[in-house]
Amino acid sequence: MKGSDTEVNLAVNLAEAYNKTDPTFSMAISGGGSGLGITSLLNGQADIANSSRPLTEEELALFKKKNMLLKTVVFAEDATAFVVHSDNPITEIDVKTLSKIMSGQVENWKSVSGQDVPINIYGRQSSSGTYSFIRKKLKIAYSQKAKEMTGNAQILEAIKIDKSGIGYVGAGYISKKIQDNKGIKVLKIKNDADSNAISPLDPTAIKNRLYFFQRPLYQFIPEKSWAKVLSFIQFETKGEGTKIIENSGYYLIQ
Repeated sequence: MKGSDTEVNLAVNLAEAYNKTDPTFSMAISGGGSGLGITSLLNGQADIANSSRPLTEEELALFKKKNMLLKTVVFAEDATAFVVHSDNPITEIDVKTLSKIMSGQVENWKSVSGQDVPINIYGRQSSSGTYSFIRKKLKIAYSQKAKEMTGNAQILEAIKIDKSGIGYVGAGYISKKIQDNKGIKVLKIKNDADSNAISPLDPTAIKNRLYFFQRPLYQFIPEKSWAKVLSFIQFETKGEGTKIIENSGYYLIQ
């Protein structure tokens, strides 16, 4: 299993739990981004590609060219969280302002938080499904000054030591242990200036599809690999795996 960094920790937890029910089952799991996982399928180097985005038209054409039939599993839902340093006075932000920040139109916190300091953006590499998801949702091109990090954990660590920072991570990377989140603040998101601010950590809001940056999480599986992974897929979508998904900070598909 290769692909999405958003999904990799969850995938490890699911595989470890499933292994306890079937000790003969083993699976090597790595991240690297949704694009890498999908490329690994095309190259015959994976049985499952984790992806936090759907396949592109170009990718679909490549699979068709190779006569590779795929099965698609949507096994969980994620809410992408925007985080700032805990000393940043803001607690919420509207989508329009966020678009201006992430695109580089607004480069200083003064008009947003009152602090006269430059904004440092921490994002993902272009192979990341989250990178593509945020860009499309905000309808922007990222600021050229945005720092490209290899994963969610790296973004969080950067924000913890940068009082001018802002970045995005999967909500599953926000620990339920308050002490683990020392140094970061999760922003509530407003669709516009007049709407209610919604937290990515609010299960009721996610269930009611109120959060602007929520999305399904995919697993793409070549038909030739389906038989050997089916029991694992059933475990994560219908069995004990559903509890692991919720306990890991992700959400079940409603």
